[in-house]
Amino acid sequence: MGRPPAASRRLAAAVAVAVAILLLVIASAAEERGQRGVAVRQGEGRGSHHRHAYAAMMYMGTPRDYEFYVAVRVMMRSLSRVGADADRVLIASSDVPLDWVRAMREEDGMRVVVVENLKNPYEGNLGGMNRRFKLTLNKLYAWSLVDYERVIMIDSDNIFLQNTDELFQCGQFCAVFINPCYFHTGLFVLQPSMDVFNGMLHDLEIGRDNSDGADQGFLVGCFPDLLDKPLFHPPENGTKLNGTYRLPLGYQMDASYYYLKLHWHVPCGPNSVITFPSAPWFKPWYWWSWPILPLGLSWHKQRWDDLGYAAEIPVVLMELLMYTAIIALTRLARPQMTKLCYNRRPEKQGVLVQWLIKLAGIVAMVAAYTIPFFVIPCTVHPIMGWSMYLFGVLAFSTAVINAFLLPPLAVLTAWLGIVGMLFVMAFPWYHDGIARILVVVAYAFCSAPFLWASIVRVMDSLQTMLERDLHFPRLGDPAPETEFSKLY
Repeated sequence: MGRPPAASRRLAAAVAVAVAILLLVIASAAEERGQRGVAVRQGEGRGSHHRHAYAAMMYMGTPRDYEFYVAVRVMMRSLSRVGADADRVLIASSDVPLDWVRAMREEDGMRVVVVENLKNPYEGNLGGMNRRFKLTLNKLYAWSLVDYERVIMIDSDNIFLQNTDELFQCGQFCAVFINPCYFHTGLFVLQPSMDVFNGMLHDLEIGRDNSDGADQGFLVGCFPDLLDKPLFHPPENGTKLNGTYRLPLGYQMDASYYYLKLHWHVPCGPNSVITFPSAPWFKPWYWWSWPILPLGLSWHKQRWDDLGYAAEIPVVLMELLMYTAIIALTRLARPQMTKLCYNRRPEKQGVLVQWLIKLAGIVAMVAAYTIPFFVIPCTVHPIMGWSMYLFGVLAFSTAVINAFLLPPLAVLTAWLGIVGMLFVMAFPWYHDGIARILVVVAYAFCSAPFLWASIVRVMDSLQTMLERDLHFPRLGDPAPETEFSKLY
């Protein structure tokens, strides 16, 4: 009953070695692919100077600085993929790490403009999660890029589906209304001007009205009549327009529109750019956003082609070895010490002690499902991220099962439910988003009774464990003499 057979141990070791070798192969392939992308792009943008530029910004001070660093690199490289004929400029605050700046300048071919953060006079209006927008007013530096005739300012959570260079023909300011009343600043076109830039700095000093305390509210106040302006249509002769224009929705397609039909078809303008102005925990680069947001695979495909995942592979390998070790130790070391710590005489067990032990069991189960989620690299590929999460939950759940003598099926019911939910969400043949949502809701409704039954079964098992009179003594009590020991 104590130790598993030698064959089982050998099988477990063989499986662990095979998985480790597979991940090493993936790591080497990803690194080689990333090096090929660097070799192709080194030298791009150095010394070259176009009349136009795509510009993005980066600042520090949020818990997700590294994720946005990766996102900016992937987005900027995707512009080369669609054949953008313009410089790529990064407006970076002075506290961005130097190695990040070097990588984006030398490996990605960006022109990096280092700036000091603009003081946000509306910081007090930003509360809770909106405090991450504190430094988004750095976008105003785009008007100081007077070396260019036109600049397209873009956020890092955009995915370019095709070339958008025709936007450089737009006027002094152009933006998309994905909200019925306010334009979106995830992508807008501008004509650089130091006069306009200095005027905006003056508006910051005097505290111009700002509806949201960030860049969008400020720019909406600067261009309040944009909704009444004509829709932009690029002139066929290639000339530049003057004035301000509304951009067609196809230049800033909110990802939420996709999920209605599960395909893109925006009739007003080309289907060029996808944006993700959703909750910050569901950006396309997070591994857990798939298959909730299937479009995330498009982002990860671009990253795989351009950058690879060499940075995350060592962490994934360490987690794999840790989970394998947890399973092996759990199988080899039976929970004798845990059993010794339980007082199994119900008449001497207080109600408080029993509930504390039950609470410890429930907390351990919750931890088994949450700890793996937070230790996986956020920007790893979704297939690898979900695989590591499920493997980690299985490892920790195995330890909880043996420590508290719980029924395996009851503990792993939620694990099986997650696996089923992944298949339901990722099913590729839904006709539209409504059918997908209805199937997901139906699956959750049918799974709820099984989940509740598993919780009841776990609580019953904990109570049975507390009342069980095992052959192990309590700590401090002499070991009882068994019939087997009397033979000696």
